[in-house]
Amino acid sequence: MANLTQIELQNLRHLIGSHETAYQKLSTYAQNAVDPQIKDFFERSAQSAQNTKQKLISFLN
Repeated sequence: MANLTQIELQNLRHLIGSHETAYQKLSTYAQNAVDPQIKDFFERSAQSAQNTKQKLISFLN
């Protein structure tokens, strides 16, 4: 993989942080949800955010 520029690295850090924030919020929403369908929706969304964050982090390796 080619070396990342400073701008690309900053953008990647921003995206990773945004997905971490989304994961945390969606996880909290899932924990507080009463309706099983809504709880499931938030859990799946939180997992998706976590998976995307991990993919983004892989670009740093």
